[in-house]
Amino acid sequence: MSVPTESLSPAGAREHVSHALHQGDRVWQETNCYVDLWIELLHGMGFDPRAALAFTVTQDFEGDQFTFFKFPLEDIEKLYGTQVQELAIYDSLEDRVRAQTQRGNTVLVEVDGYYLPNTRATSYKREHPKTTVGIDFIDPPLRRLGYFHNTGYHTLEGEDYDGVFRRLPQFQGQADLLFPYVEFAKPVRPPLAGSALAQGSVQLLRGHLLRRPPRNPVTEWRAHFPAQLDMLLERGERFFHPYSFNLMRQLGANFEFLSKYLGWLNAQGIDVPESIAVSAQKIASEAMVMQFRLVRAMARGRRDTCDDCFDVLEAAYENTLPPLARHMA
Repeated sequence: MSVPTESLSPAGAREHVSHALHQGDRVWQETNCYVDLWIELLHGMGFDPRAALAFTVTQDFEGDQFTFFKFPLEDIEKLYGTQVQELAIYDSLEDRVRAQTQRGNTVLVEVDGYYLPNTRATSYKREHPKTTVGIDFIDPPLRRLGYFHNTGYHTLEGEDYDGVFRRLPQFQGQADLLFPYVEFAKPVRPPLAGSALAQGSVQLLRGHLLRRPPRNPVTEWRAHFPAQLDMLLERGERFFHPYSFNLMRQLGANFEFLSKYLGWLNAQGIDVPESIAVSAQKIASEAMVMQFRLVRAMARGRRDTCDDCFDVLEAAYENTLPPLARHMA
């Protein structure tokens, strides 16, 4: 079993340093709440999350968004011996979280970002976005908990604790208030390590490459973009933020992680041409360029079809997935 990179403090919460994927020079500092959570959760368990990034080759254009990419749970079990199951919430979310964390498991639950103090720059006490956290420590008498979220590990207490568990007065007496969707992660067998981890990851990569899109998803997006651009100009800045999150950020962040993954494979002695990783990173950087261009275009009320950005993105994709599939065949 790998040695954890942090430990529980006397008060119960972890001392945690973010994984290298969330440090240093990156185009996309955050990706989506589920991927960023699992990177830190696996890191907190003592594992290297880069081994599980093979799934990034499957991202597709879904008509109005790019695939909201997520670690496949079966990959996590195969590589790290950690199983994820749905947790039944049949009375109190707080009680069920306490029961699982006492067993050494981590509970993944969708909560209201309004009550997460680590989001002070965005949603904390301002908006009510749905987001996923991984709770590994809870102290009901002190109304305090520790949780993985986004690019790190955090604690909250007091009114925020009551808000996360929906114990505030405004939640009382709401018979139609649905329980959130909850999972829990538990170790079930020893993780792979060393060369076995690298070979297990390569096996997953070959399987995922068989599931890659049958055509260039950037080309698909390009065909839909003129109508989406009209909608952006009509609906303005408020609509741009969720649009850019689900298109430019998901595309760019996904391929930045693919680039990091291919670098990790090379470090494990699995030869992958460097040009493929460079092309994947080019998708990440050009998606950011396109986001900034659209911000400027909207500020000026100008219709910018970003044709040169699409040219770069399409070519970079063709220089990433097809040669990678040929190389790994």
